[in-house]
Amino acid sequence: MAETAEAVGTEAETETEVAEAPAASPKNGADDDLLVKEGDIAGDYLERLLDLLDYDGDIDLDVEAGRAIVSIDGGEDLEKLVGSRGNVLEALQELTRLAVQQETGSRSRLMLDIAGWRADRREELRELGRSTAESVLSSGEKVRLQPMSPFERKVVHDAVAAIDGVRSESEGEDPKRRVVVSPA
Repeated sequence: MAETAEAVGTEAETETEVAEAPAASPKNGADDDLLVKEGDIAGDYLERLLDLLDYDGDIDLDVEAGRAIVSIDGGEDLEKLVGSRGNVLEALQELTRLAVQQETGSRSRLMLDIAGWRADRREELRELGRSTAESVLSSGEKVRLQPMSPFERKVVHDAVAAIDGVRSESEGEDPKRRVVVSPA
């Protein structure tokens, strides 16, 4: 089942990914207050988790692009909380979102990053999207990428969308869903 990059943004937001929402406007002060509250709840939850595991880490809370952003940096053991290809990070993000939802009564779009993994991965994926799009432009041949998470697919779709003459869509079913880049 194929879908356009536009539809992937919706999928990504409803699953786990990182669709970049427009920044909150000044009239959204109440929304910003809720996002700050989500960040505080998430920070407390993650601090208790780090204490239980006896891991060191600094928790940074921010609000950007219409979502609460929580980052944990600094500890030597934090890579264990990222896991292979970010699998543990994704699970912790979902648990943290559930903890926030339990307190606030509303679904959270909170984004969690640990040891800068998500930020680094985002840049790798942007480069993959750009280089794949350039390859498709020069060869005229469709390219199917390796299976990716919704977060990863969204970043690749956005990178491909920035280049004229190519398009991208997702095909397959999770966990083997992948991006396909083809001439426009």
